[in-house]
Amino acid sequence: MAEKPIYIENQYMGRDRSWVSVRLVLALFCFVAYYLNIERENESQLFLIVGSAVIFVSIVMMYMLHYRITVVQGSVKLSGLWTTRLVKIDLNSIVKVECKPYSNFFINNPVYNLHQRGKIKFYAGGKDAVWLTDRDGLIYIIGTQRQVELQQAILKAKAKPSTQHPG
Repeated sequence: MAEKPIYIENQYMGRDRSWVSVRLVLALFCFVAYYLNIERENESQLFLIVGSAVIFVSIVMMYMLHYRITVVQGSVKLSGLWTTRLVKIDLNSIVKVECKPYSNFFINNPVYNLHQRGKIKFYAGGKDAVWLTDRDGLIYIIGTQRQVELQQAILKAKAKPSTQHPG
């Protein structure tokens, strides 16, 4: 029997405000260029098509699941898009759980299971993250929209000993 999740959160690809802003400015540029070049029919239609495509792709990306955070008893599971592998973090090896900002940068790229300088990063959008440090000094940075809830769920899953019910 599968364990009941303590916490579940979905992170979507296109919901980060900074990247939505970049896509909207690009679409606005295309629509303004279309309006200014209305006399030259062929060139102006290209701007209209590109601007509409940017808006359409932006809407599709807002509903595209980047990864799912699931906290169950004793572990945190991160499952990503189509071809990504399930990442399971054993909470028995975690020595520190902290709420910190994801990064100091204004715009961050979405990442899944990015290994970089002793850190493993998971990020889709926002500024908040939960930092998990294991016994070996490896740091997991999990971007989240609900930082305090995720931290409390991880602490709850780590505190209780796992019990198996005979079935």
